[in-house]
Amino acid sequence: MLDIAEELHRWVEQGRDFAVATVVAVGGSAPRQPGAALAVDSEGTAIGSVSGGCVEGAVYELCQTALDDGRTVVERFGYSDEDAFAVGLTCGGIIDILVTPVRGGVFPAALAAAVSGAAAALARIVSGPEDLLGQALLVHPDGSYEGKLGGHPELDRTAAAEARALLDAGRTGTVEIGEDGSRCGQPLSLLVESSVPAPRMIVFGAIDFASALVRVGKFLGYHVTVCDARPVFATKLRFPEADEIVVEWPHRYLESTEVDARTVLCVLTHDAKFDVPLLQAALRLPVAYVGAMGSRRTHEDRNERLREVGVTELELARLRSPIGLDLGARTPEETALSIGAEIVANRRGGSGVSLTGAHTPIHHDGPDTPLAGRIGSVA
Repeated sequence: MLDIAEELHRWVEQGRDFAVATVVAVGGSAPRQPGAALAVDSEGTAIGSVSGGCVEGAVYELCQTALDDGRTVVERFGYSDEDAFAVGLTCGGIIDILVTPVRGGVFPAALAAAVSGAAAALARIVSGPEDLLGQALLVHPDGSYEGKLGGHPELDRTAAAEARALLDAGRTGTVEIGEDGSRCGQPLSLLVESSVPAPRMIVFGAIDFASALVRVGKFLGYHVTVCDARPVFATKLRFPEADEIVVEWPHRYLESTEVDARTVLCVLTHDAKFDVPLLQAALRLPVAYVGAMGSRRTHEDRNERLREVGVTELELARLRSPIGLDLGARTPEETALSIGAEIVANRRGGSGVSLTGAHTPIHHDGPDTPLAGRIGSVA
């Protein structure tokens, strides 16, 4: 639901009644992952998607029914072998969808947090006793929470602790706990949707390729910073879509700024006086991705210089260089696309090879799509 939070927040402010259908578990080659949502208001306006079009019509009707009768339900959609034109997923996958009317509770606060960029997790019961379906908690980074799931007093505390663990990792997924808050009681499944600030992309080197990469980074949902020691090049005029422009020696800026396990670092300077001290620091940080531009000769020369300043072979193995996937790219835009593709493949666990004839999974269970979110979590 949080992926369409901005529009839903406007609906709340306008006092609209609406229902939300959320993917809570998937199996096979399902087109959307847990947390994907479609919402329908009382006037029939729809936003979002749960299947890329396969079952949207049926889910739209379920949302209208939920608005009429106020009931929360879980429905499963799969492929129909008897009739390929029946309502179902033509890709052969299976999805479970939670449909619930949204009328107060913690939902407005959850949407407001998502829109403002504040960290919070929305935990909802998606499997268990019918009277508990859809009950929700809003969990904050310090472990405090709003709302009530109902049932045993320990249930809220256990659910909040589980949701906080996923929030700390910036992940969305499902967890199973007992109805009494233990691991032994009648099981409940919770969908936990984490709302966290956008991950950072830091682009070092204010060159023409950087301008294209900024656009790709924004398209992929990153908060993008451009850093260069040369003030004549590092300007807002040259990088209007960047969130930040920093004039500083790259290694000094990296040492002073905050990064985390979702941060990607793209080094486009291909100049040893910038690259060596920057990569020496970058390869020792717990970031998601470090890539550096340059020819293969530049790459070999840079690696030797890094070894000379004490960078280990294990640290060098983290470096993606030459940066990007082999797309045959030549223009700045094509090169930015190849870099963005490598970042996505690294994030999702993809191989980067062509899907045609590859016999590899189309969707991978990368860091942001944990196995807990797959079919079997929801009965």
